Amino acid sequence: MQFQRRGVMMVIASPSGAGKSSISRALFASDPNIRLSVSVTTRARRTDEKDGVHYVFIDVPTFERMRDAGELLESAHVHGNFYGTPRARVEQELASGNDILFDIDYQGTLQLYENCRDDMVTVFILPPSIGELKSRLERRAQDSSGTIEMRLRNARKEMDHYSEYDFVLINEDLELSVQRVRSILAAARLSRERQIDLAGFVERLQYEIDTL
Repeated sequence: MQFQRRGVMMVIASPSGAGKSSISRALFASDPNIRLSVSVTTRARRTDEKDGVHYVFIDVPTFERMRDAGELLESAHVHGNFYGTPRARVEQELASGNDILFDIDYQGTLQLYENCRDDMVTVFILPPSIGELKSRLERRAQDSSGTIEMRLRNARKEMDHYSEYDFVLINEDLELSVQRVRSILAAARLSRERQIDLAGFVERLQYEIDTL
């Protein structure tokens, strides 16, 4: 029997190069029920970005109004620009039974904890070694050596917060890591809190016993 359920907010975080993006892409490719959280931002749109798909691009006064009105579940100021997660869209997706995947750092995760902890499951991805992490960053051929060193220094800071996540995985084998994240999501979907009509079903079972 399948109950109507409330969606899950899944946060997957990792140091750059540890595999978060690869795992997320695999989840999207195999599960049509997952939606990506689309943030609002005040930064300029890049030529390859679509408004409403990659971000919702807004001006600073609009962002400040949304933040001050409590319309954002989390927000951050990064490199001179504002970013945030709109509350209304997330709530709409969860109520429809859709799961939402978040690509945010530990600061954003802590803000989400304050606003919607009961809806969340969080996963932190670790590399098998720093040597492997460095090799992955180099193989991507996207960054200069200086940028790679900066990402490694940032990785150390990010790993300070691993204990704030529900699950921690070491991504040595991508296929196995994807399988484990799918298992975590499957378990979260089946949690008692997600099953909308479970209490009513139990009451009906009890009524059947009482009327035997």
